[in-house]
Parts: sequence; C-alpha cells; structure tokens
Amino acid sequence: MRVVLAEDLFLLRDGLVRLLEAHGFEIAAAVGSGPELTRALAEEEPDVAVVDVRLPPTQTDEGLQCALQARRRRPGLPVLVLSQHVEQLYARELLADGDGGVGYLLKDRVFDAEQFTDAVRRVAAGGTAMDPQVIQQLLARRSAQDRPLERLTPREREVLELMAQGRTNAAIAARLVVTERAVAKHTANIFAKLGLEVSDDDNRRVLAVLAYLDHGR
Repeated sequence: MRVVLAEDLFLLRDGLVRLLEAHGFEIAAAVGSGPELTRALAEEEPDVAVVDVRLPPTQTDEGLQCALQARRRRPGLPVLVLSQHVEQLYARELLADGDGGVGYLLKDRVFDAEQFTDAVRRVAAGGTAMDPQVIQQLLARRSAQDRPLERLTPREREVLELMAQGRTNAAIAARLVVTERAVAKHTANIFAKLGLEVSDDDNRRVLAVLAYLDHGR
C-alpha cells in the first residue's frame, strides 16, 4: 500500500516513515510543506495520504486544504488527517464531500502503532476513522442544539459514537459485549430517532450520522 506522508516536523515525519514501513506500507513520498504535498499527491497517486493539518508556508490549515484539493481532482482519494487538537471545523470540511475514505486523528494516537496503522488501512479501504474525542465533542455540541439526539438512550449514544469511529456492527458488539443482533436493533432505533434512512453501507452510514450531527453548526 503506497502512502504519501506530510508532516513538517522532521523527527515526527521520520518516525512515521519508520513506523509505517515496519507495518508493511510503502512510502511513496514524505514531505514537509503544502506545495510539496500538492506535487506528491499529483505525481505519486498514492493509495492513501496521511497529512498534518498545519503545514508551511501558512501553518494554518495548509495540509487539509491541499488534501481537499487533491480529493476534488481525484474523488475518493483516501485521506487521514492528523491534528494536535480537536478542530471541529476541519473534521466537518473533511467529511463534507461524502465520498468516504477519510479519517481525523489526534497526533497522540500515533504513539499507539496498532491503532494508528489500523486507521490508515481502514481509510485506505474507503472506510472512516474518526478520533473518539472529535466524535464526543460533536455529540456534546449537537445534543445541546437538537432534541432528536436527546431522545437517544445512553446505550444508543454509545453505539452512535462507535459507529462514527468507523466500527462495524461486529466490532461494536465485541466492544460493548452484546450480540450483533442487539447492535442492529440499536442502530435501527438511532436512525429512526434521528430521521435518517437506514443503510447497509457502513461508510455511508457513518458519514450520514456525522453530517447530521454537524449540520447547522
């Protein structure tokens, strides 16, 4: 699996390269700025891009904007964004096109090699990998604004958070120590209460939930 990596801190970039290579990934390019990232994504056509939100020259959201531009040129390009802090606006922008193959992780997750590489693989396969802290903040903000979310039971909120992280029904069942049938029932209840159409497409399902939670911020 070919990866384009963008991180401006040399030591972290070098560490990520070594980590990914140790887990079987091929590093097509490892760059430290927005212009370099734009060129690498255009020339290398990677299977997935792992991108720091803040890159030179602006040190604002250069990395994210480069990734979004690349996705407009190549719809569905898998992008996993890394950020130092939870930035809800960045999460919303990344999810806005609805094409899937997106992830948003805090950099702290990088120190858990298995969790990080699993997220890279999940995004490369067209799935979603959202940091639990991002999801919790979206849920907290949304529950203060929308009565439909308040109708969810505590268990349904747990299931919704795990769904939004990109987990399958089987993974949710294992995490909550319940049956898949119970998870399916909770999922149906969640969609009914939020007014969302039930879908068997896990990625579309997650994106639909996140879009609902983030709508009208």
